[in-house]
Amino acid sequence: MTQGASPEFAWPEFLCEPVRSLPDHQRLWVALSGGLDSVVLLYLAAFCRRPQTPFGAIHVNHQLQTNANETEAFCRAQCEQLGIPFIVRRVNVDTGKDEPGPGGIEEAARKARYGVFEELLVADDLLLMAHHADDQAETVLFRLLRGTGVAGLSGMPRSRRLGAGHLYRPLLDFERADLERWAVSAGLTWVEDPSNADQSYDRNYLRNAIIPELKTRWSGLTRRIRHTAGACADSELLNQRLAELQWASCSDTEGRLIVSAVQPLTLAEQKNLLRWWIRQRGFSEPQLSDWQQVIHDLLNAGEDRNPELRGDGFCLQRFQGKLYLVPDRSGFSGQSVVLVPAEPLSWNGWTISLEQVHTPAEPLLPIRVSTRQGGERVRLRQGGPARPLKKWLQEQGIPPWERPCIPLVFAGFGDTEELIAIGDLWCCEQYSEDTPATGWRLVVERDND
Repeated sequence: MTQGASPEFAWPEFLCEPVRSLPDHQRLWVALSGGLDSVVLLYLAAFCRRPQTPFGAIHVNHQLQTNANETEAFCRAQCEQLGIPFIVRRVNVDTGKDEPGPGGIEEAARKARYGVFEELLVADDLLLMAHHADDQAETVLFRLLRGTGVAGLSGMPRSRRLGAGHLYRPLLDFERADLERWAVSAGLTWVEDPSNADQSYDRNYLRNAIIPELKTRWSGLTRRIRHTAGACADSELLNQRLAELQWASCSDTEGRLIVSAVQPLTLAEQKNLLRWWIRQRGFSEPQLSDWQQVIHDLLNAGEDRNPELRGDGFCLQRFQGKLYLVPDRSGFSGQSVVLVPAEPLSWNGWTISLEQVHTPAEPLLPIRVSTRQGGERVRLRQGGPARPLKKWLQEQGIPPWERPCIPLVFAGFGDTEELIAIGDLWCCEQYSEDTPATGWRLVVERDND
């Protein structure tokens, strides 16, 4: 089972060329599953890589198949034969979602696998993945049947960011049959995933039952689909460029869309801009049956209405003529926390810290961070009147959904405790300025917009 080709096996130049022409990198990894494709890529990379470049393999053991441990041992043996570092990570996949399809075990395993890659890759790392032309055809057809736009029909990108590094797919132009023929010629062995034969999974059904039939009817199927995917990728690139240009003219300096600037755009442009914005912020665009109605409500509903578009982990909301993309903070408790000097506190998208500027004349009062509980009052200047915080936040134009989440910083004991900072909106002079009277400077910053 551990048999493998010699690293010096004469691989054909047409297979070597895409592996010799990789993007710039300082360290090279191969995602090694133990299957045919990844084993071929492992030996190709070992044969073609620059000797001075660090090189290794990463195996993710999902612990789902009966031969999972044997597959891990096989991958380890291949790397030992090649004399390259081998990293294995065992993950626990949520098998509660065991329904076939995009939300089932396959997707959960994929997320776990890519989570490992993101954790391991550092800047200038390049991870090679062994997806080939048949995988690309399967992906495009799968997305087409689920319902998608040109972004989905462009298939898997050859290269993209992954964590701090990048991934790259050098085998996308080759069919699996070509790789298998050369693997046999090289004397390679590999491990078959027993779940690949289970046609209750949509992808396996496409792979084993549908695509082979399509190939008998239409010769060059993967080439045709690859051409379509490339054309869709070009269209998506143009869509992104248009969105970037329109974002520049329709957004404000705080990263919000101005409703009056978006309204004159066509529906297609509005939809494209919103979807681009959502993806730019790192979220998945929602699958909506009626974008037209959602966009109409966001842009044209009366001022007394609160239209919104909810997605996975975010919400688009309108306030005072602008659209906000708001991350979901529903899991945040807002429980009161003591702020320790020189120990920055991460707080629901904020970082709060207390820095000593000079030797204080008096001991530091207890400092705590909390959210609104109701009835808070703020004294904007020392000795001045205290006024309701709720009214002050309204005057500042703070959106309603932000008011319960803004960190409030208090100093003092019991009944003498006073509010000294409201997010990054205001801080009393005793804890701000170049030389704060207390000797301590309070810094409150948003982690993102």
